[in-house]
Amino acid sequence: MSKRITTLFGVYEADATLWGEMSYWLGARLGVRHCSLCDITHSLFKQKAIWNEQKEKLMKDHGVDFQAFHRNDQPEKVRLVINEQYPAVVAQDETGQLSIFMNDQEISQCEKSPEKFVNHIINRLAKGNNN
Repeated sequence: MSKRITTLFGVYEADATLWGEMSYWLGARLGVRHCSLCDITHSLFKQKAIWNEQKEKLMKDHGVDFQAFHRNDQPEKVRLVINEQYPAVVAQDETGQLSIFMNDQEISQCEKSPEKFVNHIINRLAKGNNN
């Protein structure tokens, strides 16, 4: 029997510094940088409103908290699980155990859509599949 997932940690393929944000933004516009998780949660200049709604739905309807981090500000325990394979989503279960929940390929399959992303998460949670 799988343990209930309580928290998801999404980690962007970008750094949370002024230079990191600027270089990612410019690189993404020029087509030399890409982060599938950024595409889901952010528009050109700010976080998508629909992403905030979907994140709230995940918490309210399924009891799962989604926390987003950049490479340079993620918790150490998450960094160890991701092992530099960004972007990624890491699951934490009710016992505190961490595991990879979604990799870049799975995130990309959501086609930049917050709704598809959260629906994918909900379907995985319903199946008890956190690997």
